[in-house]
Amino acid sequence: MSSDWPVILPYEVWQATCDTLHAHTQVLGKLAVALAPAEPQLQHGALRLTARGWETLPLPTPDGSGALVVTLDLRTHEAVAEHTDGRVRRIPLTPHRPVGEVTRAVVDAVGALAGGGVVINMTPQEVPWSFPLDEDDEHATYDPTQVASYFAAATRAALVLAAFRAPYRGRSSPVNAWWGSFDLAVSLFSGVNAEPPSQDFIMRNAMDAQEVAIGWWPGDGRYGTAAFYAYAHPAPDGFAAARISPPAARWDNALGEYILDWEDLSRSPEPAAMALEFARSVFRHACVLCDWDPTIAASADGRPPPMV
Repeated sequence: MSSDWPVILPYEVWQATCDTLHAHTQVLGKLAVALAPAEPQLQHGALRLTARGWETLPLPTPDGSGALVVTLDLRTHEAVAEHTDGRVRRIPLTPHRPVGEVTRAVVDAVGALAGGGVVINMTPQEVPWSFPLDEDDEHATYDPTQVASYFAAATRAALVLAAFRAPYRGRSSPVNAWWGSFDLAVSLFSGVNAEPPSQDFIMRNAMDAQEVAIGWWPGDGRYGTAAFYAYAHPAPDGFAAARISPPAARWDNALGEYILDWEDLSRSPEPAAMALEFARSVFRHACVLCDWDPTIAASADGRPPPMV
């Protein structure tokens, strides 16, 4: 195993803490959706992975007093609401504190900093449970050691995604932390519009452009191990048939995505380079099959445009 590549437990081992942490990120995401100006591709609702943990962008306060940022600090293990005028509220994330209690404390803290008027949708999204976030007493496990392991792995994954995105000359997203699916992802766009899959997506202004997405998640109930993933939207016929590099990568029919497991990366002497190879390999395949402009397609590798 690579000496500098973090270990992350299988989902079934740390599920209780993982689901609790996931629920906490949903509260931050709901605050972003409620307070930030709407952007294409749901960018206003995305969070960021920073040196502290999961964090909102600066959010305008309803009272017009400035902006605030809400963070899940995975080093000090607390939720932090901070106003640009210097006021701060801290909510400890202790081992047996229910999500509902933390949610109410976070929303109250944000309301106090923003002059009141902060209301969020308490219905969790893209998860197998349905009880409102502010009433969730089921998720109350928070193991700081497991969270630290997750954060170390997520940080390495985010650096790979940032390196993949950096040279691309077309439109792209930053490395987003998505609180619905609890993953990190970057999307590269071709500049061509796509047919949204449903009226719901039209209303959300998402999935309406041709893209290739590369991401990482720590495992969940569908797929129990941490992995990088990649997909194209819309995916053309034959997209699943490629031989992707490195050899450990494969197509997963159930997920409808290419997958590279964290465990396979851990055995590599250069896991970050291997993960970057995976992202670039899927992207090249998608660009050819989806007929992307070869000039911007080549830029993702930092290569010069092809000779005409």
